[in-house]
Amino acid sequence: MKAAVLRSGHMVVDTFAEPVPGEGEVLVAVHACGICGSDLHFVHHGANFLALTSEMNGVTKRPPVDLTRDVHMGHEFCAEVLEWGPRTTGPKPGTLVTSMPVLVRNGERQSLSFSNSVAGAYGERMVLSNELLVPVPTGVTAVNAALTEPLAVGLHAVNASGIKPGQSAVVIGCGPVGLTLIACLKNIGISPVIASDYSPARRAIAAQMGADLVVDPREQDVVSAWQQHDGKQPLVVFEAVGVPGLINTVMRDVPRETKIVVVGLCMEPDTFQPVFGVLKELTLQFVVTYSPQEFEQAMHLIAEGTIDVSPMVTGQVGLNDIAQAFSDLSQADQHTKIMVMPLMA
Repeated sequence: MKAAVLRSGHMVVDTFAEPVPGEGEVLVAVHACGICGSDLHFVHHGANFLALTSEMNGVTKRPPVDLTRDVHMGHEFCAEVLEWGPRTTGPKPGTLVTSMPVLVRNGERQSLSFSNSVAGAYGERMVLSNELLVPVPTGVTAVNAALTEPLAVGLHAVNASGIKPGQSAVVIGCGPVGLTLIACLKNIGISPVIASDYSPARRAIAAQMGADLVVDPREQDVVSAWQQHDGKQPLVVFEAVGVPGLINTVMRDVPRETKIVVVGLCMEPDTFQPVFGVLKELTLQFVVTYSPQEFEQAMHLIAEGTIDVSPMVTGQVGLNDIAQAFSDLSQADQHTKIMVMPLMA
């Protein structure tokens, strides 16, 4: 089968052996897979990411990724069931499904995000764990279903923040994560939700996703915009950019007792002035990924039409154009979310 892999720092397309489902597994054909910001980060900062994660205690041990070998990627997907592994019964062939990007094999969890040995969704076919499959309801397109995973990221961040109606929110960064944050905040009745981004295209999508006000940070600081628009309700700030210095700027600018939720993944050392946090009694919270329940809830939000994720998708490409798509996504004015369609001619 054809698949795209990270090889020597570049995304390349090659031919690989067909994946074979074992017991408790299902072979699927990938219909759509979104290019995630973490994929972009990994291409450019993979060695640093692996070095940093190896230093941490309390992180689930998984097989290490060797950057000198091909790295399979792709974890925001929708696929069609082809066949079951031995002694396995699951959704009938032809069923569209999605799944958390984890393969449970021999009692161990293997990541489908970055792996030297397990096929990801940047390929024509892959193997999934039957127990983790989430069937896609009738009427939901493969492209929208593939956005279940990024929506679950935003849903988890909002849930973890504990924000409630009667509070207001600022979202810094209107990439895919920022956009899902906006949608999930509006879904639980948060108002106002004020967002900022340098890209006019992304600001326009943020408005479509429900933001009450979207500002260009070159023209107006987003906290000042919130103060002018509301400025009275308790504030929660969601940082969805991940660049050095931004946390410190937010801590400096926000009012007392603000909660700052960090969703953006900064891959460089960062510093902040603790005095800002101490004197203002700020809360600084970091979040990542989601629970199985939040993943399924995200699928239901899409299927029921509660959240329309379609404005996020700004392009579709086949496998042969994946390298160019990665390049295009580095230009925020061009695209927000590009879908890879492995079966596209």
